[in-house]
Amino acid sequence: MKMVQDEPIETKKIQSAKQKTIDPIQEKAGDEIDQQDTKKRGKTSKKQVGPSPGKSSTEPNVMNAENDEREKNDPTGFRDAVIAGLEAAEDLEQISKYLDSAGNKLDYRRYGEVLFDILIAGGLLVPGGSIAQDGEKPRTDRCLFAASEDMESMRNHEQIFMRLMRRYKYLEKMFEEEMKKILIFIKGFTPLERIKLARMTALWMVNGSIPPQVLHVLNNEHLTKDGLALEFLLEVFTVFKQEKGNAPLVAALRKGGLDTRLMEFLPMNKRNEDYLKTVLVEKGLGDVFKLHMNQASQEAKRELTQLLIDDINDNKTIKDIIADVKEMSAKSNIPEHEVVGLIWSTVMSLAEWNKKEELVAEQAMKHLRTYTQLFEAFTTTDRSEMALLLKVQEFCYENMNFMKAFSKIVLLFYKTEVVTEDSILKWYKEGHSNKGKMHFIEQMKKFIEWLQNAEEESESEEED
Repeated sequence: MKMVQDEPIETKKIQSAKQKTIDPIQEKAGDEIDQQDTKKRGKTSKKQVGPSPGKSSTEPNVMNAENDEREKNDPTGFRDAVIAGLEAAEDLEQISKYLDSAGNKLDYRRYGEVLFDILIAGGLLVPGGSIAQDGEKPRTDRCLFAASEDMESMRNHEQIFMRLMRRYKYLEKMFEEEMKKILIFIKGFTPLERIKLARMTALWMVNGSIPPQVLHVLNNEHLTKDGLALEFLLEVFTVFKQEKGNAPLVAALRKGGLDTRLMEFLPMNKRNEDYLKTVLVEKGLGDVFKLHMNQASQEAKRELTQLLIDDINDNKTIKDIIADVKEMSAKSNIPEHEVVGLIWSTVMSLAEWNKKEELVAEQAMKHLRTYTQLFEAFTTTDRSEMALLLKVQEFCYENMNFMKAFSKIVLLFYKTEVVTEDSILKWYKEGHSNKGKMHFIEQMKKFIEWLQNAEEESESEEED
């Protein structure tokens, strides 16, 4: 073991060993001091962020307890070391190689987000999106924000991030958290920097580096009120569509839960369907608007269904229920043929049906008679009548106990003027679905014959 002059205990032990036998207690104490000193040296060496100024990289960095404590969290020192490495690289390929090797010396696990700050913005970001200015070299132009905004340049920078995270897998989660932070700062960036970040965000979403859910952080009042959030999203969507197409973009928005919340990213005074449609169509994102409308329609239908359930449970009169349903369906632009389908599904879901097939038909007649006026109010067109008949057919097919009840339900609706003779005949001849087709047509045969005979008799009487 090599000795140094400032260790008198070690020197004394060696000299004493030549003259006499060492006391066992003293020997044990000396060994403990050796072990502590060795541990301290090892600890100091591992925590080194980079070469100390004025010293060679191979020179030991012996630090006292105060310096050791300070070095536990030294993002500025890490930044300086990274910027020095980036500045020494001549091109993006060399930058990528430097980052690959530097991870063996620099503490990426501790300073992963600082590393991404530098690679994106060129320096250490502080709240608000500005760069910390302490130190001789607080910022580098070897970063995304200093690059050209054309897509070729963006893809080249994308490779740097992909290689880095492929080499150091633990950085993937850090990167997702970094993006949630950096997107909050977009107001502090220049318009051109926001464009570059939006384009890279799209590429990172395409390659799976970040999930689309990170975009939810843009739903922040200080970003939505000035239209910055919407502007950023439109650029992300446009680039994503160019890279992958409409279908993957729509799928990503669904996966990220953005399909039902697009309106929330608009300025408060512009949150309406017309404005959203205008800005999306102008950017060639008509499919995104269709997605929004479909989701908005589904949500409106869920709300209408709940209104109907609440009204029925509150024992409101049929007249009041009709008024409530008409008001909400008009407000939400739900067409009548869809409303009547919702009414059927809701009304049938509120009953506890008998499990015996021979009893369920009678139970269904009694239950539906209560709501015939409600059905009649929303079957004012041929399309609505046909929609209701198809809903009944589908329900009876999917619920086996109702298979024999189909013709009785149709007869009830005919007698109470919910559906007309013409709609029933059209259903029988061509309008039916394939679900239980032969069974239901056979079941309706006598009723159809009766309708046709009645029609012929009526025509004969008119001729007379």
